[in-house]
Amino acid sequence: MADDATRDRVRALVRDVLSKAAPAEFDASTPAPPAPSSSLSTSPSGSAVTRDESAKLIITEDDVRGLERGSVLRVAEAARLTPLAADIINERGIEIVRRVPRKGSQQTKAVAVGADHGGYPMKEELKTFLAELGHRVHDFGTNSESAVDYPDFAHAVARAVADGTVDVGIVIDGAGVGSAMTANKVPGVRAAACYSVEVARNSREHNGANVLTLGSKTISSAEMRDIVRAWLGTELTEERHRKRVGKIDAVERQYSR
Repeated sequence: MADDATRDRVRALVRDVLSKAAPAEFDASTPAPPAPSSSLSTSPSGSAVTRDESAKLIITEDDVRGLERGSVLRVAEAARLTPLAADIINERGIEIVRRVPRKGSQQTKAVAVGADHGGYPMKEELKTFLAELGHRVHDFGTNSESAVDYPDFAHAVARAVADGTVDVGIVIDGAGVGSAMTANKVPGVRAAACYSVEVARNSREHNGANVLTLGSKTISSAEMRDIVRAWLGTELTEERHRKRVGKIDAVERQYSR
């Protein structure tokens, strides 16, 4: 009992330290630690995935707790394991399957962009960044820092996405929330306000978001680039997620006049 109590205290301490030390965004250029055992093979064995934690870049003890011996855990390609998580994985013979980025994620897209006066400077940076990535940009304004109303520009971008003029849209205002609310009023649009790379990937892969909204007052230029790159580089491909997005669309149809 004493040993168990000591182990629990150590684990709690390590979790506390990790929570304070872990970066807000994981640098994908940082190499993942070497696999502690053969259980960390990146090659799928053909077994069904028991748990999917691929939206996270740091896998902790809490993420693997409850998994039975021989379970299959899917994680992001660049995900790192904490020492305690790695210990549990080894002890239980849990197989790790690393998610490989979707093929076609680098395909050129037609991207509608828009912003209010608060998001205008970041929108101009975004346009340059999108061009560098090889995407085609359609700018719906605004074109200065003179005060305007964000719903006008969110609506214009959302309508372009809904009618197929562009593939996806990105709107920037102060917080990103108001533009998301506006865009989601347009039938066929699934807008997501994203503040991290993890949420951006999830909004695409799990929810099929076709409009991304950003808050110029909540993220830096560097964070904007990371979020946009992740968002554009992720696709909705798995049938289980398509089924759930289909239910979102079904709800929308119930209230269409």
